[in-house]
Amino acid sequence: MTEFFDIVDEAGQPTGKIISRVEAHQKGTLHRTAHVWLVKEKPGGYDILLQKRSEEKDSFPGMYDTSSAGHILAGDEPLPSALRELKEELGLEASPEELKYAGTFRIQYENEHKKQGRVLIDIALLSF
Repeated sequence: MTEFFDIVDEAGQPTGKIISRVEAHQKGTLHRTAHVWLVKEKPGGYDILLQKRSEEKDSFPGMYDTSSAGHILAGDEPLPSALRELKEELGLEASPEELKYAGTFRIQYENEHKKQGRVLIDIALLSF
């Protein structure tokens, strides 16, 4: 199944144009992802739950990554996307009120498969 993403401007606002996942990564077109970091406060800091990516992934195989993350599909918003990924990847259900928005940042990369990433990442925290 082909996934489609909203092309976004530098502020993360959809431009009204969409692009396939393959084309976005081939061209390095700016698009969005939603991440949820599972955090546990402890004296002097926090513990953050990471997951290890499958060795079969085409980007960063076998590396440790965010608790849960995924692309924001065309027409979707960050919060529902974050909740969907949390359920799909970790089997956890949370209400929107349980997530705390932590910010947005941008990454850019090119991997060994010439897959390019220009991504705005919306981050939410979920306490456990």
